[in-house]
Amino acid sequence: MTWTGRRALVTGASGFIGGHLAARLAALGAEVHTVGRRAGTDGDDAASTPADGVQRHQVDLRDPEATAELARTVRPDVLYHLASEVNGARDPEMVRVTLAGNLVAAVNVLDAARAHAVRTVMTGSIEEPRPGNGHAPPSSPYAMAKWAATGYAQLYHRLWELPVTVLRPSMVYGPAQPDTTKLIPYVTLCLLRGERPRLTKGTKLADWIYVDDVVDAYVRAGESDKAIGYTMDIATGVQTSAHEIVMRLFAIAAPEQTPEFGAAPDRPYDITQVGDLAPAAELLGWRPVTDLDDGLRRTVDWYGKVPA
Repeated sequence: MTWTGRRALVTGASGFIGGHLAARLAALGAEVHTVGRRAGTDGDDAASTPADGVQRHQVDLRDPEATAELARTVRPDVLYHLASEVNGARDPEMVRVTLAGNLVAAVNVLDAARAHAVRTVMTGSIEEPRPGNGHAPPSSPYAMAKWAATGYAQLYHRLWELPVTVLRPSMVYGPAQPDTTKLIPYVTLCLLRGERPRLTKGTKLADWIYVDDVVDAYVRAGESDKAIGYTMDIATGVQTSAHEIVMRLFAIAAPEQTPEFGAAPDRPYDITQVGDLAPAAELLGWRPVTDLDDGLRRTVDWYGKVPA
């Protein structure tokens, strides 16, 4: 399938995955439209800015009428919904924030897509109850809202035949990650600055996946009729501890140094996550191709070239 002449609408293009996806779609020849809540917020960071020619729209997706008008104006062939209130904090005040940003906004997007029968690709969370975590309950307000949004996506497909696919990326890393408090950019930047990172014990296991592989899956999901109506993990199927990630980053960026673990507290209620690759392999013909060491080297190299 060719993307030339096709119109793609990407919400959350100022974010990590969304910025890379918008740039990839533009490179493939698509007419790309992106959405930001405030003027100028979509792609302020040049590192994650989509290619020139991308058309940006200022819309608050929590507003159903504004979201419906956006869909009527753009008339996308494919709608990628990645906009999200990304915060894994366990604080009670995050309940209403993530309810509005991750559930209400998602339902508004789904309803706008339904009105025009737009092929839609939604973003779920690897922390939703699923086989890879023993159907454990969501461990944060963020994950709870994402789980509910996935349920609504399935409802819109069943009742109103919306052509929607939900992808659940695991722990995504790579160049141009806006949130530099995340483990890999945080440790990388500390080492490049000659600073010593403040680390937990590093016992948490996660399924780490390189951002380019994730973008490949999103592109395929926008093309695949076979994947419509399904929810699937986008991951490697391999668990690696935070301790091991840190050791590899030190080996790449500061081989003469030794990390010190345990200075920072571990986050409570974390559940070990690992993705199931089989559905994405069958429905999208997708598998990750980036080796962890290769992905970490590319990430360190990118941050090393960014002006301080």
